[in-house]
Amino acid sequence: MHRRKFLGTMASVGAGVIAAPYVARAQVHNLLVAEPVHSTGYLPMYIAMANDYFAESKINVKIVTIESGGGHTSAVLSGQAFAFIGGPEHNAFAKAKGAELRAVVNCVDRGNVYYCAAKGNEPKDKDWASYFKGQRVAVSNYGGTPNSITRYLLAKWKLDPRKDVTLLEMPNSAVPAALKAKRGTIAVTTEPMITQGIRNGLWGEPFLSIPEELGPYAYSTINVRLDSIKTQPEVVLGFVRGMVKGLKFLYDDPEASAEIAKKQFPTMPLEDLSATLKRSFADEMWSKDGMITPQSWETGKTVVREAGILKTDVGYDEIIDMSFVKKAL
Repeated sequence: MHRRKFLGTMASVGAGVIAAPYVARAQVHNLLVAEPVHSTGYLPMYIAMANDYFAESKINVKIVTIESGGGHTSAVLSGQAFAFIGGPEHNAFAKAKGAELRAVVNCVDRGNVYYCAAKGNEPKDKDWASYFKGQRVAVSNYGGTPNSITRYLLAKWKLDPRKDVTLLEMPNSAVPAALKAKRGTIAVTTEPMITQGIRNGLWGEPFLSIPEELGPYAYSTINVRLDSIKTQPEVVLGFVRGMVKGLKFLYDDPEASAEIAKKQFPTMPLEDLSATLKRSFADEMWSKDGMITPQSWETGKTVVREAGILKTDVGYDEIIDMSFVKKAL
């Protein structure tokens, strides 16, 4: 009887010894997120990384910057990245080709695009059709949201992007150099490049603000493969929880958020960073809860439809899934 008790006890201990390392080595999910540019617009994601909000769900996030019109989307479609940050219209483009992507949480809820004129080329009034005609516009590559917005506005003003203006399509980060070299006369840009351009005398304050012009806009969302939602729902939920916490922290503690921004943009002068964040808060750039509203997608869809980039109508539920945000909230 003593022998049985001893063997039973040792079996229990053995099971514990075997089980303990397994618990200690709980799986960490290493996720790669592709961004089209390294931008203060994505500060909520950087906050979630810095504050270990993703780590709370055993997620380790790394980012890669891919500066081409659809390169960040392709990285997700090919399985090289878990998610990309960008407009949900990219999900609609993919759907038109038979691929399934879903926006699972919001980040930038305004069109984070501003138009700045080269020094000496400032508009005298708001007759945009007359002003833009003949201009050389430095803008992101075709397929990028700033490019789509520009084509939408040109169509609204009845201007032909091939005949009435010259679109200089390039990576976002190259736009300031295009104006510095006097290749472009108008810059389609965002922070922190707006403030840097002002400091360097390339242009003045933006003469046209898309946040003001278009209002709520699903501009930058986190987008994943539908397959990830089906096979890794807990990972998707953990990522969304981290993003929602990052958004909340941003609005609850702007000063601490600015400290995190400094680490992401260590070479940016402090006054430039302060001006950048001030503009973004004033324009209500970021989502406050991670929700993507039907109205914000309707605006985004209208832009790409009227610009002639999206040929088919794509509904909200076909490319957007808010179930994870609702759970996170």
